[in-house]
Amino acid sequence: MNIESHVCNYFWGDVAKDFFWKSKHTGQFLDYNFDVTKGKVYIKCMEGAITNICYNVLDRNVHDKKMGDKVAFFWEGNEPGDELKVTYRELLKQVCKMANVLKSLGVKKGDRISIYMPMVVELVVAMLACARIGAVHSIVFAGFSAESLCERILDSQCSLLITADGFYRGDKLINLKMIADDALEKCTEKNFSVQKCIMLKHLSKDGSLLPEGSQSPPAKRACSDLQVRAIKQVPWNPEVDLCWHTLMEEASDECEPEWCQSEDPLFILYTSGSTGKPKGVLHTVSGYMLYTASTFKYVFDHQPDDVYWCTADIGWITGHSYITYGPLANGATSVLFEGLPTYPDVSRMWEIVDKYQVTKFYTAPTAIRLLMKYGSGPVQKFTRRSLKVLGTVGEPINPEAWLWYYNVVGEKRCPVVDTFWQTETGGHVLTPLPAATPMKPGSAAFPFFGVVPAILNESGEELEGPNEGYLVFKQPWPGVMRTVYGNHERFETTYFKKFPGYYVTGDGCRRDKDGYLWITGRIDDMLNVSGHLLSTAEVESALVEHEAVAEAAVVSHPHPVKGESLYCFITLKDGFDYTISLEAQLKKQVREKIGAIATPDYMQNAPGLPKTRSGKIMRRVLRKIARNERDLGDVSTLADCTVIEQLFQNRCNTA
Repeated sequence: MNIESHVCNYFWGDVAKDFFWKSKHTGQFLDYNFDVTKGKVYIKCMEGAITNICYNVLDRNVHDKKMGDKVAFFWEGNEPGDELKVTYRELLKQVCKMANVLKSLGVKKGDRISIYMPMVVELVVAMLACARIGAVHSIVFAGFSAESLCERILDSQCSLLITADGFYRGDKLINLKMIADDALEKCTEKNFSVQKCIMLKHLSKDGSLLPEGSQSPPAKRACSDLQVRAIKQVPWNPEVDLCWHTLMEEASDECEPEWCQSEDPLFILYTSGSTGKPKGVLHTVSGYMLYTASTFKYVFDHQPDDVYWCTADIGWITGHSYITYGPLANGATSVLFEGLPTYPDVSRMWEIVDKYQVTKFYTAPTAIRLLMKYGSGPVQKFTRRSLKVLGTVGEPINPEAWLWYYNVVGEKRCPVVDTFWQTETGGHVLTPLPAATPMKPGSAAFPFFGVVPAILNESGEELEGPNEGYLVFKQPWPGVMRTVYGNHERFETTYFKKFPGYYVTGDGCRRDKDGYLWITGRIDDMLNVSGHLLSTAEVESALVEHEAVAEAAVVSHPHPVKGESLYCFITLKDGFDYTISLEAQLKKQVREKIGAIATPDYMQNAPGLPKTRSGKIMRRVLRKIARNERDLGDVSTLADCTVIEQLFQNRCNTA
């Protein structure tokens, strides 16, 4: 073992001392193989150790650290004035109750539980209840379609679904239970039945839809007659559906945790894959706990009196790591926000910052670019004096947005931590540290402790000094994913086959003369839309399911707010005409198959696509056409050059 590994093991061993272990680990801290030519790829952290992550983020804070009365979450609803305060003691009781509910329904250690909920405290309760009894949670973003939910339930063979009746996203009502029921029906059609569905009544007082005697919370907002009718139409199947409130009322608030091995699975979270089929990224207990706790502590310079706010959704990895597990492991007080940054007006975020005296603020470049459009006025309506550190997550931030964030939001006094990481990495891997790293607008700066990046050329050779190429990592860190659920071969092929001995991120990277790292974007067929990774193959697959579509190709197009948007080239079958109505149908189909986040911004008629003689679509050329760039480079391998001019003539006005 080299000196670097010894130092790394000492650091993480020291971090581990802050946590409770039923049994200590017996072997080396980290054991791994990244080289597919030498056998199976594996990562093991603290093998032999036994613990429970829920115990460490709740019981340890309530009982050992005497923080029971400290606020864990200030919940801020979609509507201003709709709020809730939850202490660590209250959260622990609710989690124990739900853990007992799950056990009473036959849920055991290792069972997979699907969670499809809005941004409510009960979502945190559900995921921690799973962790408490050793069940594996699989959270699906509440903006995804029934098809997407069904696909994820099937892949991980979930025995139970936890959802809600619905929620508001701004002024839009989302009938979540209806979507969930549609997903369960699709599962049944594919010969898989989810045994039970627990529904949280989040929207209205009306208990007519629920079993007799059930309790419901107060209404979240006044509903129009049309919306009330929509809520009342929430279907109820007594054979499958169970009421959250009734179950919780009858459950005990004490539940002994299930003690787990260090490498037992904690959760599965699906991320888009370049093949079109989402990958179930699997994270395990101990390494993930240590990594999210330490990155949260150091990257945000966490102090005991902080009020921290991450604006992400828990349906994404940012919400897992930096709303739930990382902050709670540090005994932090967080804001949990259900709404939108522009509802009911564009000052909402800064109003919340002042309301709760937020000190550490973590958001996406997409949100920053969106709010930039409205100028500094809405920001300056509020003082924001409490802010001390600003963070960004989800995609590389452009220097213009970074400077606006630093100058206007932070008033040039708050360091900006621009964090680079992935669902797969579990936590921050490249990041500045506040007040310790000189800032460069748009740079992800340097690796976190124990992370060893490299930049490779196409031949797999490491590049030194200022250079640009593939971003890879040479060794694991505790929080890195362990496998693709149910498909270890895909795990090895996706992340380790291209360059044996390295974890391949799929991102390009540039190192400047000062050693700072700059993420240049995806190298594979993936798009980063509003900080969410989408597969071009997945969108193309949704498009070609339409009876009129013979072929589709999807590429990225720059977007001033979302960073990237979807530009689609559509080739129709004979006998069909390209119309505005057809475009609307295709967009609707993508929304239904994947979710609103994947709705294309641009579509154009493409009677022919640029292909090589072997039939491969030249996406490089399509990206140029989408951007209206005439310098196409070498097109000598094109089978038919005449399609190029026709595609330029048909291109959408993207100005």
